[in-house]
This record gives sequence, C-alpha cells and structure tokens, in this order.
Amino acid sequence: MSEKFYIIPEDQHNELVKAAYVHRGFSGEEGEAAARFASYATTHGVRTHNALKALHLDHLFGSGSKGCVPNARIEKLPSRFSSTQVWNANRKLGQAVAYEAMEACIEMADKTGVGVVSVDNAFHYLWGGGYVMDAAKRGYIAYTNCTAALAEVVPFKGKFPTLGTNPHSWGFPTTEAVGFPVVIDWATSVVAMGRVQQFAREGLPLPPDAAVDEGGKPTTDASKAKYLLPFGAHKGYGLSLINEIVGGLIGGGLPTLRSRWTDDEEKHAPCFFFQVIHPDAVSSGAFAKGQSQSENLKAVIGDILGHGNENCLLPGQIEAEAARRSAANGGLLFTEKEIEAFNELAAECGQPAWSIESLSVAS
Repeated sequence: MSEKFYIIPEDQHNELVKAAYVHRGFSGEEGEAAARFASYATTHGVRTHNALKALHLDHLFGSGSKGCVPNARIEKLPSRFSSTQVWNANRKLGQAVAYEAMEACIEMADKTGVGVVSVDNAFHYLWGGGYVMDAAKRGYIAYTNCTAALAEVVPFKGKFPTLGTNPHSWGFPTTEAVGFPVVIDWATSVVAMGRVQQFAREGLPLPPDAAVDEGGKPTTDASKAKYLLPFGAHKGYGLSLINEIVGGLIGGGLPTLRSRWTDDEEKHAPCFFFQVIHPDAVSSGAFAKGQSQSENLKAVIGDILGHGNENCLLPGQIEAEAARRSAANGGLLFTEKEIEAFNELAAECGQPAWSIESLSVAS
C-alpha cells in the first residue's frame, strides 16, 4: 500500500519556513533562501533534507548552538586567481551561502570555463544535490562536497567515529538528452543520518550493516542507531576522507571537534567546496558521425541503457519523477506525521497551523 501524502501549496509552505527562520533571528533574505531550498528538496522528493531537517539541524547545531550566526556577512578573501574564490562565511546560514557560491562559480565559468569557490567557517547546507541540480538545469557541469556537521561515521576497520557523512554531489546538463539533469549525489555512509531520523520517526528498519548502537554493535533499529558505517567498506571510507582532506586544505579543523563548541582556539565549523564547469570548456568538438555535444551525450547514455539495460534508472530520475508528481498535484507533498511536525513549528513562531482535514490527498 502506497504512503498517503497531503498537498501543501508552495507559497504556504515557504511562508511558514521563512517565519520560522525569522523567529530565530535570521534576516528575511536568509529565511527566503532557506524556504526556497526546502521547497526545492521537497518538490524533488528529498524528504530527508526538507524544512523539518533544516530547522532541526539549526536547533541542534546552528542558531540554537554556536554553529550558525543569523545575519552573518560573508568575507570574500583576496585571490590571485581569476577562476577561484575563497570565502570566510563567518557561520552564515548554509543555504544562503551555497546559493551565492554557486552563482559566483557560474559567473566565473562563463568567463574562464571553470569556477571554484571554497568556503571556510560554514554552517551545513543540507542537500548538496539541490545546488548542482539547479546549475545543471541551467546548462552547467557542477560539483560540491562538504564536511558534515558532526563526525558520526566510523572509518573502515576502525571503532570510533572520526568522519562525517561527507557527501559528494555531481550535476550534469542532460535535460536535452534524457529529459532531466543526471544528478549523482551520495553520502559516504550507507545511509545519511537524516534517513535514520526519518526511519526512526516512521518506525521503519534500517538496512543491515548501516549503523551501530552506542556500544558499537550493528543494529537495524533506527531508534538505537548511534553511529554510521561507510558504504563499500574501504571505498566509502576513501571518498569520505576526500572531503576531510579538502576541508583541511581550506582551513577546516579537527573532525571530532566539529560542532562541539568550547572556548579554545580550535575551529568547529564545516567547509564547503563548489565547482562549476562550462560544457564548452571540456568539448573536443570531434564527436562521432558529426553529432553535436548534446547528441553525443544522448547516444552515450542510450548505449549504457541499451543491451537489455532499459529498465535501469539514471541518478536523478527518481527526483525528476517526484518533481513531476509535485507539479501534477499543484503543491508540495507531506505525510501526516510531517504535517504534525510543521504544526509544532507554526506554534513556535506564531503562525497558523495546517488543518489536515482541509488538505487534499495527493494522487
């Protein structure tokens, strides 16, 4: 039996999310960036990184702690390179920083073929796939990684969590070729902690070998999961390590102290890395049969999904289908438990509750 979803108009959702952030001291502009991002994630069915997750993280590690400073200003540091920038975010809201950074990358890529923005002293930007997807829809190759808010992943053959879930996100301009951008986006743990929280909220079991309890024993009980395990053993560990090394080169501090604020001289905030490549910057122009770059891309993907592989999914396809469902229903889709959680936020910031009896059920 499929799960029942209720339809919330996007404007209504965004008004509540913005109000929740403003109530916590953020500017209207920051609240709008947070609402825009949460709406985009929900539209594409990414429920683990919707507004509930974002505001929960803000409560635990952001404005409710010392990890995020409402109304902070980005400091753009001097650089001798025309296609790279380094920013000190001063713990500004991650979604607002990420949107601005991706725009800066695109502007540089239009001029020089590639643009890179490295961000120190950041607060988590949530679903990296959303930023690269947006850039890919506009015709660019985009990549981002970040160091996670907490070290909660045990390295391969280790016993103590010293890594974050450390996601990697790639977006490719394939809309003309396949109808949507291919977006390859993954946490380097078997599951993201957001998935654990979702499963705990909904009483669902975790897959085997995804998490351990406080004593280090493997568990499929999401309510008992304390730490996560990397996917693919040494392979996921290596990919997670990339983020920590890049973060260390940018200026990041010790992973085990991240988001654990004290009065010492250590650094406790995550780092971001963004890169945008203009497709013309990588094109040889020598495509088979005189095809264009887009035609060649379509042929390559068609070959991959041919030969009996026609039922295989492309990364980003599920999100594209979710977006089509959201559009067909004329709004954002939430479960009853999610609506209950939104109503708790509404009470927190003095906004009207969503009456589930008045909501339409999604088809």
